[in-house]
Amino acid sequence: MSSAPLSSGNAGGSAAASHEIRDLIPDRLAQHARTRSSEPALFRRDDSGAFVPMSWAEYQERVTDFAAACIGVGLPVGGAVAIIGESRAEWVLAALGAMNAGGMAAGVYQTATADQAAYIVGHCEAMVAVVENAGQWQKLAPAIASGSLPKLRRVVFMGMGAGGELPADVKEAPGAELCQSWADFLSSGKPFRDSVPKRVAGLLPDQVATLIYTSGTTGTPKGVMLTHQNLAWTGTCAMKIHPSTSEDVVVSYLPLSHIAEQMFSIYLPITAGSRVYFAGSIDKLRETLLAARPTIFLAVPRVWEKFQLALTQRMAEAKPVQRRVIAWARDVGLRSGRYRLEHGTPYGLLAIEEKLAGKLFFGKLKMALGLDRIRVAISGAAAIRKEVLDFFLSLQLPIYEVYGQSESSGPLTCNGAKPGQTRLGTVGRPIPGSTVKLAPDGEVLFQGPNVFAGYYKDDESTSAALQGGWLHTGDIGEFDADGFLRITDRKKDLFKTSGGKYVAPQPIEGALRSIPLISQALVIGENRKYVTALLTLDPEQARRFATEHSLPPELDAFAAHEKVLTFIQEHVDRINRGLQRVETVKRYTLIPRDFSVENDEMTPTQKLRRRVILTRYSTHIESMYTSDAAE
Repeated sequence: MSSAPLSSGNAGGSAAASHEIRDLIPDRLAQHARTRSSEPALFRRDDSGAFVPMSWAEYQERVTDFAAACIGVGLPVGGAVAIIGESRAEWVLAALGAMNAGGMAAGVYQTATADQAAYIVGHCEAMVAVVENAGQWQKLAPAIASGSLPKLRRVVFMGMGAGGELPADVKEAPGAELCQSWADFLSSGKPFRDSVPKRVAGLLPDQVATLIYTSGTTGTPKGVMLTHQNLAWTGTCAMKIHPSTSEDVVVSYLPLSHIAEQMFSIYLPITAGSRVYFAGSIDKLRETLLAARPTIFLAVPRVWEKFQLALTQRMAEAKPVQRRVIAWARDVGLRSGRYRLEHGTPYGLLAIEEKLAGKLFFGKLKMALGLDRIRVAISGAAAIRKEVLDFFLSLQLPIYEVYGQSESSGPLTCNGAKPGQTRLGTVGRPIPGSTVKLAPDGEVLFQGPNVFAGYYKDDESTSAALQGGWLHTGDIGEFDADGFLRITDRKKDLFKTSGGKYVAPQPIEGALRSIPLISQALVIGENRKYVTALLTLDPEQARRFATEHSLPPELDAFAAHEKVLTFIQEHVDRINRGLQRVETVKRYTLIPRDFSVENDEMTPTQKLRRRVILTRYSTHIESMYTSDAAE
């Protein structure tokens, strides 16, 4: 069903910035370096694990050093710098350094295979590749040895200081002569520092600043071209939705190759002047939260779900009297939270209850996790279940869901901080200055100054995505009566059963993931008589359940135990009662391990690689259809 376009605000004048009053990300960084030179901007770990501040002045200096070194090795205007590594300061310095040299940054997921990494470095014709360590170097080594990366002139190791000794396996490999430590590479640019201001002055708003290579749930990654104007406009736009200041603190821990993390760790902090702590990886998130105590926090749904599980378990361990206090406090939190979202600050008895609940329960709980200072919590990159949103709202921690993609520089729609601007269970309204409408088949179409410039070296895919001035997102959605958008599924994920009925798998998968013991779910049924599912065990929950019910702790034996299968079947039956007949899950297979990024079953942003999983578990899938037909 089609609908009239929904717009929000204005485009801030022209989609293209004036050449007389330029305000790009490099300009904003330079402004902070001039006006707040000694104030901390970035916090990175030293060898002991302690966080060490980097001032705005040093931030600008290191970016200039990197840009000069790139110019020194011959990086032309429009040339590419590839970056493979965890979330760390050097990643950001390299990306901004590439931009200040007139080039473009191209991130490579640290979980990429050797073939994927070599493909991206070759596709963008990177002249410089910045790698985390020898392990990431090994992904490029075969391609370097074979001569298939002819443009590559330097490989820079993030973790190596001045005069650092290359690892033995690197020194002995073909292409070792290209390798250099981080400190030595920056030092090599000193003779070319005078060239950097000229490159920066020559930057054009419509010039490509970064390539975001899609994580690729299917097919070959495509390079999304985002311009300097795309990034600067989106940073300014985000400030209108959730204003932030120099007092705000952000934690960077998700892959910086993803546009959402780049926006939250690079472009928004530079726009607002906020401080950024680099965790390195999601494994170090908890300790980083305790050190940083962020005020703005972005997480993908899977991270919020893990927080929910940890908090639920902690509350379940409380004494009976404490559990009654918790139940009362959460009821207060839910009522006051809903009032805040709709109307603003509570008053009267509800305000008194909210304050008391905060002192007795919420404050201590959130402080123990490092979440006590959060004023803006964001969920993005995938759909989040409303039950998760309600759970955190009951803890006085509203989560604002945002929807977008790389092709829109991040956000398309967002739930806002002002009363009436958020509706839980939706992805909000169009961001200011943009327009969203639905195609006749329900596909979400978008216009705005943040729409990408196209796919790098791929005119065919660009033409398919940009039609008649509209970005075709590939997502199916619907608007409610107040203009809030709800995403119902990916267009390519919809499937038709052999009976000719369409099924949207993602809402069903979200419900299945809510089953205790279950981590992930993949729904199957294309050209089949009925719907089935692959379910994976959550190892931590499984071990706890095994202890409580005297079951085998080994996951293989646990997953096959009749008591476990009966427990899960009861929950599947409960979920089926809320589905249409064609959607009901007739059978499931319980897999005794989780899907993972390492096994190439999930993208780095925790999305299922359906094609990989369907191929890998084809025997399990066929067994659900070949024995006694379920009707």
